[in-house]
Amino acid sequence: MFIQTESTPNPATLKFLPGQTVLETGTADFPSPDAAGPSPLAQRIFAVSGVTGVFFGMDFVTVTKDEAVEWDHVKPAILGAIMEHFQSGQPVMQGAAQAPAGHADHDGPDAEIVNQIKDLLDTRVRPAVAQDGGDITFHGFDRGIVYLHMQGACAGCPSSTLTLKMGIENLLRHYIPEVIEVRPVAA
Repeated sequence: MFIQTESTPNPATLKFLPGQTVLETGTADFPSPDAAGPSPLAQRIFAVSGVTGVFFGMDFVTVTKDEAVEWDHVKPAILGAIMEHFQSGQPVMQGAAQAPAGHADHDGPDAEIVNQIKDLLDTRVRPAVAQDGGDITFHGFDRGIVYLHMQGACAGCPSSTLTLKMGIENLLRHYIPEVIEVRPVAA
């Protein structure tokens, strides 16, 4: 098994490409070892000292490390953990645990606007940030403000504020006049 790695805009995060499907649908974010319970793969990766976050996409695993740790010291152990997992035949997600769909539900008077926001995120934003090893999902919409959840390489990335404000906010405001501002939310 050959696992490729790619850098991301976040220097604390690397994208690992195992050359096979990681998740059939959706994404899964494990911002801490405590959150890794439903995933044997995430548990293996968190067993590597210095790992602070794990994120799964369709065909990639994004790993975030502590800033005090050098990639040269943890990358070989992470590669080993990913390789061991896929060779073991264990599932990526245990039992009935499924990757969340991503976007938060929203009913009410703004449902049509929210559907437009989600559609633009799915078609224009999410594919681009997946290339960088992350994901951005809809969290809420209130009085013109769109709240988005940043995951994987996007969470804590130095350029995420610029991406959010200059990229996503401008895109949404262009297509949906009701959007005034875009703000990030914590997990």
